[in-house]
Amino acid sequence: MREGSLEAPVRHPLAWTAPEFTDAAAIDTEMRRIFDVCHTCRRCFNLCDSFPRLFDLIDQSKTGELESVESRGFKQVVDACTLCDMCFMTKCPYVPPHEFNVDFPHLMLRYRAAELKRGEVPFADRELTKTDRNARLGGALEAFANWATRRKNKFARAAMERFAHVDRNAELPRFHRKSFVSLAKAQTPAVNREAPAFGRKAVIYATCFANYNNPGIGLAARAVLAKNGVETEVVYPECCGMPQLEHGDLASVARRAKKISKALIPFIEKGHDVVALIPSCALMFKFEWPLVLPGDADVKRLSHATYDITEYVVDIAKNEGLAPGLGPLGRAVTLHMACHARAQNMGQKAAEMLRLVPDADISVIERCSGHGGSWGVLKGNFEVALKIGAPVARHAARYSMESQGGTPYVTSECPLAGAHIVQSMENLGAKPEGNSAPHPIELFARAYGIAGLGGAS
Repeated sequence: MREGSLEAPVRHPLAWTAPEFTDAAAIDTEMRRIFDVCHTCRRCFNLCDSFPRLFDLIDQSKTGELESVESRGFKQVVDACTLCDMCFMTKCPYVPPHEFNVDFPHLMLRYRAAELKRGEVPFADRELTKTDRNARLGGALEAFANWATRRKNKFARAAMERFAHVDRNAELPRFHRKSFVSLAKAQTPAVNREAPAFGRKAVIYATCFANYNNPGIGLAARAVLAKNGVETEVVYPECCGMPQLEHGDLASVARRAKKISKALIPFIEKGHDVVALIPSCALMFKFEWPLVLPGDADVKRLSHATYDITEYVVDIAKNEGLAPGLGPLGRAVTLHMACHARAQNMGQKAAEMLRLVPDADISVIERCSGHGGSWGVLKGNFEVALKIGAPVARHAARYSMESQGGTPYVTSECPLAGAHIVQSMENLGAKPEGNSAPHPIELFARAYGIAGLGGAS
């Protein structure tokens, strides 16, 4: 036996259809095995709130050891996990192939799958994950929905907090009547035939957020790719299932994986690359789906054909070269590397992309924003999310205040994390340029002089 591991981390397929996967006794045994490893290591003490909760449970127990901790206390540890994967990817020295075989996030996932099977996931929490239905409804009632969800709307937000468990102080995404898919059908950007990468073809997976909440991300991506000679089509069968994964609904994830991969495989067969606009969706395509459906040939093929949008632009730059026309942004940029971009193990592609902009001044933050998808907006979690993301906000605020030549941009590949950072900066008396956090591809489009991509209704 040796301590730690130098090999690249690997993950085992999820045996979610096996009866023991959701067996309470089997889960408790595995939790105690892994929690004992965590207790003796404690390297993750400051990564998120799950580990402080676990260590407090142990330290405050009768013997100060895991053996005297009652299993009912484990739920609070599970509830604090956002499935960011940072413990697995960046901290834990005992992940597979190490013999200790520690995969903390997937253990939390297993516990949640058992909760779901027992009917213990609150109704409001389950309904919140239905992003397609909720966003279509919000888009149809765009003016009312955006009015009702504003933080300034005290009455409506108090009602949301009571009935939907959404914290009244959490910033929420806006809705758009015209989706990215509908806007893409209405107008196709002219492909630059003089670009070095002319001849490439890509199918853009719209993602639920870019499709319904910020079509500007998709429009910017499509315009940048067209500028660089890439012919694109836009496809969106449905949400990738990340919100369902967070609640352990692996059957729903599997169903979505089969449906979406079936829709995208014909494009791959015609020579298209697959580009996802949001890191969480790219992570699902590349890594989570193949673990949920390890024997599905379409899912496996899709995982190898998928790029994150920033990864794809960098790939063009390295292999063919970018089309000319990039100009300075005129301001410094604070870039937050989203956890699910880091979990793809592809390097800092957003930073690489933005450094292609002339006179780029990029400050990179590699820490969790604390948001964690729908987790961070829930009552009881929002304040914790602010605490976890405080170092990111302080870095961005300090850089904003010290910057010469105007207020810097703050950007994140995760739009929810970006909005959370901006809100946290407000609490520190600072704000970024435009008081918002655009996606890096939107800044890249701006550097190309591409305007009018706000996705307005």
